[in-house]
Amino acid sequence: MENILYFTVRQNLLRKKNELFEAIKEEEKKVGYYHLPFSNTQKIKVQLQHLNSEIQDIVVIGIGGSSLGAKAVYNFLKPQKSFAKRLFFLESTDPLNIQNLIKQINLEKTHFFIISKSGTTLETIALFKYFFNKCKKEQFSIISELNSPLAKVAKELNASFFEIPKNVGGRFSVLSNVGLVPLAMVGVDIDKLLLGARKIYKSFFEDGYIKDTLLKKALFYAKKHQQFHINVLFAYSESFKYFVQWYIQLWGESLGKRQKHSIFNVGLTPIGLIGPEDQHSFLQLIMEGTRDKTITFLTIKNFMQDLSIPDISFEPLKELDMLNNLSFDTLINLQSQSIKEALLMQEDIPVDEIILENVDEESIGKLIFYYELLTSLVGYLIDVNTYNQPGVELGKKILKEKLKDCK
Repeated sequence: MENILYFTVRQNLLRKKNELFEAIKEEEKKVGYYHLPFSNTQKIKVQLQHLNSEIQDIVVIGIGGSSLGAKAVYNFLKPQKSFAKRLFFLESTDPLNIQNLIKQINLEKTHFFIISKSGTTLETIALFKYFFNKCKKEQFSIISELNSPLAKVAKELNASFFEIPKNVGGRFSVLSNVGLVPLAMVGVDIDKLLLGARKIYKSFFEDGYIKDTLLKKALFYAKKHQQFHINVLFAYSESFKYFVQWYIQLWGESLGKRQKHSIFNVGLTPIGLIGPEDQHSFLQLIMEGTRDKTITFLTIKNFMQDLSIPDISFEPLKELDMLNNLSFDTLINLQSQSIKEALLMQEDIPVDEIILENVDEESIGKLIFYYELLTSLVGYLIDVNTYNQPGVELGKKILKEKLKDCK
């Protein structure tokens, strides 16, 4: 993975970079997600061997951090890899969505992973109850914190149980059992996924190439966060569709907070775009709108697909014969480069670019851990608690009161 910064950071920030690095080294000792790339996957593989071999479909029932990470990985790899089983994600209590899922799966040959860190997520429990009423108890596995209410249900049902570490927050949990278990079940190489994350970890904490890049980028975002308070991830592949959703939750829920040592509310608003289609919608706003956005282009160097445009000419379209014989991977990357260069010509729009070498587990593992590290760095610099989400809790409390009134 290569990350190119096209904006500049003043060199006299060396002392600040050193302070930031030392602070994150201290945080690394107590925040659990930092250590997930070094997880031993053998226990997962052994447990999964005991599940019904006739399973055709896997359904993850979870919401937010309990599903978005695995969904991002699976959909990134799916166009390139053939999986033995199909993986579905049920995140909504929308009855139309529930019914649509039932139409797609073979209910008798489906295994459900019920995922909730707290073990009390209302939406997840509602969906669990619905499908538990339709299926056999052997079709369910539980992924939750040890001793949570849902963990106790797993014990009562004698269901397979996979633990979520207490010090790993939901939106940082994709490299824990939350993501690894369902991904391994369908055939994702979770060891290579962790290898990619581990390479970024070592590069950062052992003075590799990514350390300086991440420190510079975080310092720029933090220093300029009042001016450039919108961060746009412009991903040039449909395979990134759910990765950008994961990024939106990670960035928004981690950085949109009241500061720890003041009364001020701060945050960097994440926006996820997919190129080239969003060139025809959001690009105008970036190019000529308010200068309050930073842009990160996310591209793939090698799509590993041999698809080209046929050598066909139509007289009214003669000027577009330049497309003939061009490969589609070349075309999409030329589109990305053209938009990037157009933005750089504006001179007052901060731009950087992340290039993934291949469409594989190692590449997406690198990207996930890169963004988790960047989030932690920026959170520290803008003085927020990166790992809580108090703003989400009030709505949950109000909903529970409304549900009581329904009885």
